[in-house]
Amino acid sequence: MNGTGIRLFDAHCHLQDPRILSFAPEVIRKAQEAGIVRFAVNGVSERDWNSVKQMAEQHTSVIPCFGLHPWYVQERSTSWLSSMREFFKAVPYAAVGEIGLDKGSHGRKIEFMEQVEVFIQQLKLAKDLERPASVHCVRAYGDLLEILQSEGPFPAGLILHSYLGSAEMVSAFTKHGAYFSFSGFLTSMKPQKAKKMLKMVPLDRLLLESDAPDGFPCLEGCSSFCAPGEESITQEPTGKLNHPANIPSILSYVAMLLEMPEEELAQASYRNAMRIFSYPGSKFSEEVLPL
Repeated sequence: MNGTGIRLFDAHCHLQDPRILSFAPEVIRKAQEAGIVRFAVNGVSERDWNSVKQMAEQHTSVIPCFGLHPWYVQERSTSWLSSMREFFKAVPYAAVGEIGLDKGSHGRKIEFMEQVEVFIQQLKLAKDLERPASVHCVRAYGDLLEILQSEGPFPAGLILHSYLGSAEMVSAFTKHGAYFSFSGFLTSMKPQKAKKMLKMVPLDRLLLESDAPDGFPCLEGCSSFCAPGEESITQEPTGKLNHPANIPSILSYVAMLLEMPEEELAQASYRNAMRIFSYPGSKFSEEVLPL
């Protein structure tokens, strides 16, 4: 725990990523020293669901999430959905994620209607299981909203992870049970645009995340993850590997833009994450923090 006593919840990360998987215990330890006490670890394809499952078994602080990311829909097996259901049967406290839509530079390589088909199937599964879903969206917010309007409601909630959409769309997504999670990618937006968007997000719908090992914040005081005995681990081609211990820097940045005390924002974001991940059968019951 950090010296301030602030508790933080990494609402979306990938500690099972091959770039850092073998160092996950060290990553978790460093994050806990920085005040991050829980981690929602999101699978992205059939290849890593078992790694996510094992990590949750080894670390009580890990909330496992199983999902098929839009970048990997073309690699799915014919039995991917039944296989995913089996993982949820084996790990009844898991959430759904990472799922979504992508029209960015990488997403354009994957046929969009195929992405939509897989995404809707996973949204339906999340509703059937009464689980929240962590949603990836790049340059497809209009499409996402149309799908949520046709497939909703989502009483268990949705997490729009690393949200970079417009301020104008926040209200529409909120009506569909969305929470808005912010990572180091927020620092890629112009500060005034980011501030306008953040001001539209209800405080009880705001989450913080690392998206580690990606999402390295462009902020002073952030460090790239170093494995024990190594000076650095680099991620090609963009550079530094992110880790959850950088979330306090994201907290400071968001609090500055919102013009509110860091402690108040930390408590709100932690409480929000506990709420959305405290579904029936989850690893923990909702905790109530002092106001």
